[in-house]
Amino acid sequence: MIALTLRHKTTYRYNRPVKLSTHRLMLRPRESRELRLISSAFIVMPEAVVTWAHDVFGNAVATATFAGTTDHLVIDSVAELELGAMQWPVFDVAASAASYPFPYLADDRTDLGALAIPQCPDPMGRLRTWAEAFVRSRPTDTLSLLKDLSTGITACVRYQSRDDEGTQAPIETLDRGWGSCRDFAVLFVEAVRELGFGARIVSGYLYNPEREREAGTTHAWAEVFVPGAGWITFDPTNRSVGGFNLIPVAVGRGIHQVMPVAGSYTGMTDAFQGLWVDVSVTSDG
Repeated sequence: MIALTLRHKTTYRYNRPVKLSTHRLMLRPRESRELRLISSAFIVMPEAVVTWAHDVFGNAVATATFAGTTDHLVIDSVAELELGAMQWPVFDVAASAASYPFPYLADDRTDLGALAIPQCPDPMGRLRTWAEAFVRSRPTDTLSLLKDLSTGITACVRYQSRDDEGTQAPIETLDRGWGSCRDFAVLFVEAVRELGFGARIVSGYLYNPEREREAGTTHAWAEVFVPGAGWITFDPTNRSVGGFNLIPVAVGRGIHQVMPVAGSYTGMTDAFQGLWVDVSVTSDG
């Protein structure tokens, strides 16, 4: 396992005092067999009352409640962790799911629920048609299909970092031919759902040892449920499979459920001055 220090600072500035609403913070990495969390803490300015809970997906959610008015909001988070995901994982897919299409067991289908249902409108069936193009035959190898679809995104969509809030709809990403990591993740998840898979969005961070000294950013990718193997990680932005160098923080049905910081303010319409996000992931070795 590699020891890492994760720093994530979010700063909002306002031209005049505003009243902050309750903010929802998802900054604590998700512990697992591949990720050991040593410590996690954050500071909020101005001072806030912070409470903790776990949402329906088991994510650790902090709720910050503010009093009075302020012209700034700073959320400064630091986590120390050990990451041990394999670079070339082998997935023990159940024999019943090795070839696509396959039926989920009744219990799995029930528990996956909305995670197996497309969430974005596609009245013309364009996304379904696009996804079906990756199905070479019936039956076809399940893992190969999912890998082809994930890597196929970068073949037709150009990556472009985007700091503004919001996420493009899958058809919008295909039409524009460009998107950010969260657009890629949403496109992939919705496409595999069109093919009948259960899938979820993941938000977190990417550790790149070759760019430790450069400013980082938050990251988004996807997981698909395959019987036997369980949740398999696909990062279409980096054309990778498995959780190597990925630090998950939250999982959800849609991207809106896994945002690191979510909240609003009450004040003049021109009060908002700007948003700055600083992220770094460095090794302690």
